[in-house]
Amino acid sequence: MLLTDYFRSEPDVTWDYAKQSGVNYGVIRLPENKGFDLTDKSHWAAVHKRFTDYGITPVIVEPMPNEVHDHIKAGDALRDESIEKVLKMLPIMRGLGIGGICFNWMAHIGWLRTRSDILERGGAFVTEYDPADFTPKAGAKITEKELWDNYEYFLKAVMPVAEKYDINLALHPDDPPVPKLGDVSRIMINVDNIKKAIYDIYPSKNLGLTMCQANFYIMGADVEKTIEEFAEKIFFVHFRNTTGTLKKFRETFHDNGDLDMAKLLRLYTKLGIDVPIRVDHVPTMKGENTEVAGYAAMGRLFAIGYLKGLLEAIQGKKE
Repeated sequence: MLLTDYFRSEPDVTWDYAKQSGVNYGVIRLPENKGFDLTDKSHWAAVHKRFTDYGITPVIVEPMPNEVHDHIKAGDALRDESIEKVLKMLPIMRGLGIGGICFNWMAHIGWLRTRSDILERGGAFVTEYDPADFTPKAGAKITEKELWDNYEYFLKAVMPVAEKYDINLALHPDDPPVPKLGDVSRIMINVDNIKKAIYDIYPSKNLGLTMCQANFYIMGADVEKTIEEFAEKIFFVHFRNTTGTLKKFRETFHDNGDLDMAKLLRLYTKLGIDVPIRVDHVPTMKGENTEVAGYAAMGRLFAIGYLKGLLEAIQGKKE
């Protein structure tokens, strides 16, 4: 598997830690400001050069830029304009050698936790989802039918061009995978729905899955069986651990949750799944501050080392 890390568009200490840990490939977040034009080759080239000059080769864009993706998922008045921008992104990506996009179908509310101060091992903090603590987002509303209709509209518009430029779209399940958050419905919440989303609506060799292990576990799915079922469609792996159930769950250190991480990596290897993999949702270490819970630097450093060690033990050291 290809060891990667998640990189924000501007250099920060996580860039340093990743390189110092031996990471050479990047899952990149594009700039989110008015100075960056998603349809401008020169803007992309400048961002790409920033990474390559640092020794990082971008391989996946994550997330699909919110400035377009939010309108597409909601199906609002800016949907078609936003889709046109996505279509213009794809040939630019191919020209830069970036072959994939990790996207989701969570409209109005993205990945959600209700607390970020839950104590983990040694006084580290992790995030938690407890439906009893959830406050609905005022004014946000969408139905299951609207979500499915918007998803089909998106695939029919984008997948032919993704196929033309051989860009993989890797669907991430909803997080948390619950049917509703207030008046906001969710549809990528179980294995059957994700099979429908990937196989039935627009069958394509370039449409697949981001295997977010912990997400499938919280759904109540058999994670190993799910990996086997989706093996040919797994384009990207989020290496994350967790504990709990859909009624209430929390993040953990990667070696301290309910999932046997080494066993899962052995399964990927056995099935010949050789795709980019990155650590996801890490603890905030004691004394550390972070703007985005789950993406702190020190917890990420531990997680990368843990993943790299497992990969080398299971698959051998790659030159």
